[in-house]
Amino acid sequence: MLIRDAVPADAPRCAEVYAPYVTDAAVSFELEPPSAAEMAARIARAQEGHAWLVAERDDRVVGYAYGGEWMTRAAYRWSCTVSVYLEPGLRRTGTGRALYEALFTRLAARGHRTALAGITLPNPASEGLHRALGFEPVGTFRRVGFKDGSWHDVAWWQRPLTGDDGPPAALR
Repeated sequence: MLIRDAVPADAPRCAEVYAPYVTDAAVSFELEPPSAAEMAARIARAQEGHAWLVAERDDRVVGYAYGGEWMTRAAYRWSCTVSVYLEPGLRRTGTGRALYEALFTRLAARGHRTALAGITLPNPASEGLHRALGFEPVGTFRRVGFKDGSWHDVAWWQRPLTGDDGPPAALR
């Protein structure tokens, strides 16, 4: 397996990987899967100040992970949200872990200090992955998303990206 920075040509495949999370579950709160063009724009935006990585097996993108802005206020800029999505059937293969570990390294190198992940409940597989990677639950937003005819809770988890508690450096 190869983990690398996403390029614009990866957008159609990333959109394909993501689509079932939109159409077949409440994992994503989007109602329509994004187009390849929209996915390319998301990749570019993530790479400006965070990162977007893909996992390849046999020259085929099978998953991706990215970091993005947590909140817009300036004091939050060293914290970021993270997400990982895998092609169906790749749970418990190490792909999600490998993507996230590479992402955390990249985000820390850019100056980010804290990673936050929102998990639509229930989702024991995602909770298990995040727990295994050092995330801790920090709170649950109750009934914040309405999809597929019902309200859904989102649990928020966080983990440090560095052990440094001193003043932050400028983001790169």
